[in-house]
Amino acid sequence: MDPKDLLIRSFHAAVAAADPLEILPRHLPVSPPSARTLVVGAGKAGASMAVAAERHWPAGASLEGLVITRHGHGLPTKRIEVIEAGHPVPDAAGEAGAREILRRVRSLGRDDFLLALISGGGSALLSLPVDGVGMDALRATTRALLRSGAPIQEINTVRKHLSAIQGGRLAEACKAPVLALIISDVTGDDPTHIASGPCAPDPTTYADALAVLERHGAAASPAVLEHLRRGVRGEVPETPKPGDQLFSGVENRVVATARQALSAAEDFFRSHAIQTWNLGDRITGEASEVARAQEALVRRIVRHGEPVKPPVALISGGECTVTVRGGGRGGRCTEFLLSLAIALDGLPDVQAIACDTDGIDGSEDNAGAVLLPDSLSRAARQGMNAGALLADNDAYGFFSALGDLVVTGPTRTNVNDYRAILVT
Repeated sequence: MDPKDLLIRSFHAAVAAADPLEILPRHLPVSPPSARTLVVGAGKAGASMAVAAERHWPAGASLEGLVITRHGHGLPTKRIEVIEAGHPVPDAAGEAGAREILRRVRSLGRDDFLLALISGGGSALLSLPVDGVGMDALRATTRALLRSGAPIQEINTVRKHLSAIQGGRLAEACKAPVLALIISDVTGDDPTHIASGPCAPDPTTYADALAVLERHGAAASPAVLEHLRRGVRGEVPETPKPGDQLFSGVENRVVATARQALSAAEDFFRSHAIQTWNLGDRITGEASEVARAQEALVRRIVRHGEPVKPPVALISGGECTVTVRGGGRGGRCTEFLLSLAIALDGLPDVQAIACDTDGIDGSEDNAGAVLLPDSLSRAARQGMNAGALLADNDAYGFFSALGDLVVTGPTRTNVNDYRAILVT
């Protein structure tokens, strides 16, 4: 099989392992309560999770709800309303949806049941700023954090302390028992970080949120800073913390992870007589630095056949970051690949893929791209300077010109990034 096709098919195998239509049914209640069941949720997998819940809910049992997903990621449903909103920067549609979700949750009684469907992307989609902050200030702060290179856990620390619904506050508003089914897009799979933990206790503080902004030099509006400082002074309530009694009737259950996706990719490569070296699902850091570290591993294999001999696929998951300094287009997956291309410098018999499992790399229309041994030479023949494009954060332009973008459209799941380097 052609190496490029092999890599793309390995990505599809990884995504299939996180398909909510296959995973979610086994986690739904066998016997729902006789009273009212409300389904709420947010994330890039929101629509497919809602469809799975509808298809497998017992006939005649109460079911209603509202789920928010990204623009273009919706699906037709019958009993659970799906609305589309902005990501990665929140918008008015997400704010209105979050406000309606909170209203419906507050209407539940103790005999009712809340089913929360949570997935990556929910931090932006379920955006309901606290009084005094406002959506414009939240949007500006989100943009600044996304460009700063801050890891998602730290970005969400700030978001939780500007939100009326995240950081455990959705669960706090509910009198009924809560089951949150969660598809993880963060390293470590801790529910407090996934979609900013609407149903999970929050161990972070207002002081932590201020420290994140200062550490990464992320500009925030006076309204945001004033709210966080009031929180530090104890003038506004903290987010609910671990050990709070309100979580006694709340279960946060992670049902899909990057680990499962990588395992599926391993099975795929082995079925094609290619051994794998699984680097793990917790790879973080600047995309360019991660690329250089993995390039060093590749050269050991090529030069010395250690610790494994070719053919071998080095696979990894997790979420890199990009500190944006240029004006180009691209996401962390294409940035990783362009950095890797420059580091490998045309090393033969090495090709790679890096894609986001949600089908969207950053804010572009591609899932990622494929790097081939002749990528740099083909680019040079077109007059492209790979180093200059990387400095301008224009990895999308590089791979688009080569015809090597991977475009899948929305996958309606999200277990973070998938990377595979194939040494043949």
